[in-house]
Amino acid sequence: MQKQIESLIRASKKGNQMAQMQLYDTYCSAMFTVACRYLNNEEDAKDVMQEGFLKAFVNLDKYKPEATFGAWLKRIVINQCLDVLKKRQIEFFEVEVSELQTINEDEWNFDSSLTKKGIINAIEQLNEKHKIVIKLYLIEGYDHTEISEILNIPSKTSRTHLRRGKLKLQELLKQKYNEARY
Repeated sequence: MQKQIESLIRASKKGNQMAQMQLYDTYCSAMFTVACRYLNNEEDAKDVMQEGFLKAFVNLDKYKPEATFGAWLKRIVINQCLDVLKKRQIEFFEVEVSELQTINEDEWNFDSSLTKKGIINAIEQLNEKHKIVIKLYLIEGYDHTEISEILNIPSKTSRTHLRRGKLKLQELLKQKYNEARY
């Protein structure tokens, strides 16, 4: 599969529209899913996905095979989503972290009775800044250095938004669990 993708990328760099369509067909569903995670409107997600592909095809010469094409494209789509969110006035700013305790970021224990859908629904209820950082960290797998680059914020701000979002998420999930029991 990877050899086929590499071949499509080479052909796409030469302007082969059939190769571009094949790349689009291969990745469009996954990129739409990514866009939907950040934007709550399917039409906005479709627009962002289309813009992401256009941007990728225009900048194919900047693609470096150290990362998979899918990962490179996903980053472009996420950045397009963040551009839309920024236009909606969601601003990330540096926060004071001196009063915060350190938490184990790798520890995301959820009650086994909670469904994936329930957890995702709870994430959607978070403050926009916390929601985006949690999605980038927990769902997309980016580390704080990458998140800070994507959002153009200091790494410690990313950690703070993750910590606060995680605490609120735990609170929401505990509340849902208790409601389900009674």
